[in-house]
Amino acid sequence: MLVGGAVTWPLTAKAQQPRNDLRRIAFLAGSSSGSGKDLVGCFTSGLRDLGWIEGENITVDIRWSEGVEEKYAALVAEMASAHLDLVVVTSTPGTLAAKHALHDTPVVFIGVSDPVKSGIVASLSRPGSNITGVSNFLPQTSGKLIELLAQVAPGRTRFGVLHNPDNPGKLIELGDLQTEGKTIGIKIEPIEVRSANDFPNAFAKISQTKCGALIVLQEGVTLGGRREILEFLEKAKLPSIFQIKEFVEAGGLMSYGLNYCQHFGRGAVYVDKILKGAHPADLPVELPTKFELVINLRTAKALDLDIPTTLLATADQVIE
Repeated sequence: MLVGGAVTWPLTAKAQQPRNDLRRIAFLAGSSSGSGKDLVGCFTSGLRDLGWIEGENITVDIRWSEGVEEKYAALVAEMASAHLDLVVVTSTPGTLAAKHALHDTPVVFIGVSDPVKSGIVASLSRPGSNITGVSNFLPQTSGKLIELLAQVAPGRTRFGVLHNPDNPGKLIELGDLQTEGKTIGIKIEPIEVRSANDFPNAFAKISQTKCGALIVLQEGVTLGGRREILEFLEKAKLPSIFQIKEFVEAGGLMSYGLNYCQHFGRGAVYVDKILKGAHPADLPVELPTKFELVINLRTAKALDLDIPTTLLATADQVIE
């Protein structure tokens, strides 16, 4: 029940009859329940491993933003009036909304690309407020995305970048990709998607601008549109790279990024520390230490691509 969908009653209603022995937290996901339930399950599994059992000593109310930036303010406002012990937020725009509205409630973020540059925390070592968490710090890997894609798609000089322009973290990554692209002679074509309704126009632009390959930045909207994105890439015969391996397991060509299940599990560690008395301002932001390369050879063969043996040798996982 916990990971299958959002709790159906309002947070404010549930707050009317609290149990004194339960810690109450809310989880604001940057995706839909269909695309994000597995990752939320990684978080709740982490809580269980640390002794926090749903219904016994903790309750977790889940809210789904579906990656739509306009929904965050209302969802966070609801949480602000619910007298919660803690709020967990995924994505940069969701965390910024929490920063503006939740001044007295501890906040743990997950999946924020650059919390310092985005203005969420004062520094990684000393967050300095009621907010801390685990950053995916994906800007440091942006150049690697182009490098890897160029190796499997030599001769292609225009790469599309599918991203949500309402997500400040993705704009930082897009800027890094454009800088790296100039260095190695590859033109970056920004392709915007703010909601599921934008995919048809985005796919049309990819074709119209004659992009030779596609980089998909990880975000609630793109995760929610995984099926549509993969279907388009298959029909267009385009090489692609993602920041999360779930796309590759579903048929995408390759991915380079952190293990998101482990990443969400690390968020549970921060929740545990804060519920046991630690202050967010004293908990340094955690950065990832390992990134994984996953390659789908079946997809490579369907695209008539030869994956360099040197690249296969460095892959963490090869799907055959």
